[in-house]
Amino acid sequence: MADSDVAPPVCGCKGIRTCLLCESPAAELPKALHKTKSFVYVPEKGIAKGVERSEAADWWFPFPGVTLIEEFVTEDEEGEMVHAMDQDQWRLSQSGRRKQDFGPKVNFKKQKIKLANFTGLPSISKVLWERMRSHTVLAGFLPVEQCNLDYNFDRGSAIDPHFDDSWLWGERLVSLNLLSETVLTMSCSSSDNLQLISTLDQCTEPNGNCVHNTDEGVIRGQSEVQDCVPHSTSNTIMVPYSEVEVAVHLPRRSLVVLYGDARHKWMHAIHREHIKQRRVCSTFRELSAEFSAGGKEEAQGQMLLDIALGFQGKSV
Repeated sequence: MADSDVAPPVCGCKGIRTCLLCESPAAELPKALHKTKSFVYVPEKGIAKGVERSEAADWWFPFPGVTLIEEFVTEDEEGEMVHAMDQDQWRLSQSGRRKQDFGPKVNFKKQKIKLANFTGLPSISKVLWERMRSHTVLAGFLPVEQCNLDYNFDRGSAIDPHFDDSWLWGERLVSLNLLSETVLTMSCSSSDNLQLISTLDQCTEPNGNCVHNTDEGVIRGQSEVQDCVPHSTSNTIMVPYSEVEVAVHLPRRSLVVLYGDARHKWMHAIHREHIKQRRVCSTFRELSAEFSAGGKEEAQGQMLLDIALGFQGKSV
């Protein structure tokens, strides 16, 4: 068969990663690993609370580093954004995803950056960036890269637990969730112990909510529970971080910001079981200190920003 007759790949999976398009029909589909203790993030309080009727039901712990902004875009804006993405080329990616990259080509292992085809962020993202800056948690945020990912139930799309690079990418990871709700699953491989606090502790109400915090409306997670300490060690238990999983529910059209421990201590993932229909997300990244003002690579960082914030980008 001539090279021109070779069928294109059905997916972008490599190595151990698979999707429904490349898995054998007779094979047992991979299942998400469930931790011993399951928690759900409570954005109004900045805590992770044990899932009801589970082993963790009567326990909670502070979970800093997550801010959730609901209804960040309108339904009309969402439609306009996804339409613009679909007019561009979606490229095959791993684990059943498709992607569009608006950023420099980076070899993270060798720490090399190529600017050749980098033309900046897409024009439609300028209004998003201006809106981001109106929120305290994103003060001074200068996005230098945007990655659009397309998840689909029929392809078994997912993304494994991982940390984003911290050599080039900075403190805050910002992701806009479009078309459907999903769950961002946070896990930690550390064998260190995590202190869980009983919901019966005196600094909590009967429903487990911390009385030191108040609801801040649709901007969630900025009032964290740093002042909440158990009144008695008899109301706490210690468990390995590796036995804990936290579900962060992402509503449709919401923006989530990860920073601090949620960025550097906890890995994040999207499990196949949490993709019920098409989901599109846009993730924005800023520069690390090394590439920012005063850093060793400040000049190169400024060059990247000048291109990125021109908002004339085409996907690469």
